[in-house]
Amino acid sequence: MPDIAILFVSPLQVALSCHYRIAVSDSNTVLYAPEVLIGMLPGMSGTQRLPRLIGLTEALPLILTGKNVPAQKAKKIGLVDQTVPPIGPGNKPAPEGNLEYLEEIAIIAARDLAAGKIKRTKKTGLVQKITDMVKDTQQFRNFVYKTARKGVMAQTHGLYPAPLKIIDVVAAGQDNGIEAGYEAEIKAFGELAMTPHSRALMGLFHGQVHCKKNHFGTPQKPVETVSILGAGLMGAGVAEVSIQKMNVILKDMNLAGLARGEQQVYKGLDKQRKRKKITSFERDTIMSRMSGQVDYTNFKECDMVIEAVFEDINIKHKVIKEVEAVIPDHCIFASNTSAIPITEIAKASKRPEKVIGMHYFSPVDKMQLLEIITTDKTSKDTAASAVDVGLRQGKLCIVVKDGPGFYTTRILGPMMSEAIRVLQEGFGPKELDKAATSFGWPVGVVTLVDEVGIDVAVHVQDFLGKAFGERFAGGNPAVLRDMVAAGFMGRKAGKGCFVYEGGKSKSREVNTAAEELLKKYALEPKGADSVSDIQMRLASRFINEAVYCLQDGILRDPVEGDMGAVFGLGFPPFHGGPFRFVDTYGADKLVADMQRFQEIYGPEFAPCQLLQDHAKSTKKFHPAK
Repeated sequence: MPDIAILFVSPLQVALSCHYRIAVSDSNTVLYAPEVLIGMLPGMSGTQRLPRLIGLTEALPLILTGKNVPAQKAKKIGLVDQTVPPIGPGNKPAPEGNLEYLEEIAIIAARDLAAGKIKRTKKTGLVQKITDMVKDTQQFRNFVYKTARKGVMAQTHGLYPAPLKIIDVVAAGQDNGIEAGYEAEIKAFGELAMTPHSRALMGLFHGQVHCKKNHFGTPQKPVETVSILGAGLMGAGVAEVSIQKMNVILKDMNLAGLARGEQQVYKGLDKQRKRKKITSFERDTIMSRMSGQVDYTNFKECDMVIEAVFEDINIKHKVIKEVEAVIPDHCIFASNTSAIPITEIAKASKRPEKVIGMHYFSPVDKMQLLEIITTDKTSKDTAASAVDVGLRQGKLCIVVKDGPGFYTTRILGPMMSEAIRVLQEGFGPKELDKAATSFGWPVGVVTLVDEVGIDVAVHVQDFLGKAFGERFAGGNPAVLRDMVAAGFMGRKAGKGCFVYEGGKSKSREVNTAAEELLKKYALEPKGADSVSDIQMRLASRFINEAVYCLQDGILRDPVEGDMGAVFGLGFPPFHGGPFRFVDTYGADKLVADMQRFQEIYGPEFAPCQLLQDHAKSTKKFHPAK
């Protein structure tokens, strides 16, 4: 009897070993080869069977990215042989009924295969036969390998060993036969399993599992209706990720702003329709869950209010007083501030136990992290509700204690200050960006300042500088202030450190006027100015502040510290986060680097006590299990 694979959500290896594959044709059914995402390759002959089943040009992108393949596309490319529509709930819940239905279909298919009623060979025309002949040549395969390697290098800068190793293993099987491919796969699998990259990426995988759980328990009253104050980029983004699971009230000060926000939500959903993730009917049904308004009508029905208004404590105090006058007693007030302490915001509240921070990252629909901030007065049920909402929005949730900059904004501050100093020392914006990306950051540090907004960077740097003093010293804050005064506020203004023609960020040129401003504040390099030194100057200040946050009790554990840094700020994933980096690089080596920089630049490089303690012992932030 032939082997039949029945697929809902599946890694590929088991299915690939079967004679026939059947998938449910709904939006929840996906097939994928996720091993590259944890620094590995698909074992169990996955690198050999998949190219033979669907062809080299379809298989390599699948293996190299780990992306999900929907059922209909899987059928189109030959990954599955048959799709069947799902059945709704009947005498049994839909998932259970679907499985029984699939089993019946699979039994019929197995019998038909055994009887020769199902023909697996496809009829092909002359054009397809010629195409297949070309694809089977060594010249074509070499072209595919070369193109794949070029793409991998452009994406990873060669910092991740798994994708390049995957190409080599697939090539071994394609060029030298499947037995050679099996042997290459086994050898490469063992080698990748021993790399620090795979250990770091596996750590992030386990961290994601950790951050997808509600460690505060089940909320007493689940949030069914959420109101969002402010229909700007952030507010509309929060609405878009909320509307899938909750009713949404979107409020803005005027109809024009409200219309822009509603249009942003619609465009996001319509993009999903174009990608065939949802139908136009589902898009319109989801949109019907949102109502827009310019007053507080219907706020008595809210279970949670999320404010995304301007970063000004007086405005936030005004808003919280207005909201508390119209919301029910159980309603939670959440602030999307990125730096203002929630304790300060809660001073205007009559019910501080119901006030919490929910810091989203832009763009909200793409960034996975949600940083939830609790004060000493925030109740456990309020925290449970905030985490529950975040999980339903599809977010990875970390929960941190209140303080200036919380966790993510705080640890970014010292690195940004150091980046300004490096620019003052004569390192060009493009050179500094290249140094950052070659360390593994997804975007350069100068680009990041432009993206955040130089005016925002000034505000945050001033705020954190007052809170932490010399530890946040580095570049001269007047550099950024002068740029703001000149109108160079970053990408949103068309000019920052770079010039953005038509809002585009590719092929941009350095803003020569900004370079002239920098010359006013030029500093003489002091010796630690090689690329590796600059990379470590930036990274060490970021990492040191992260460890400070654990030492100060802002973080609950190193796992959430790593998740926040990687998924909120883009810390290089193959390093696993700042705490995993310390374990791998060595606390003693990092402390020695920082003490060397401290002698040159001053106390801002002083390693925190917890880091020094780890340097003096063999203790790890992530002990081996």
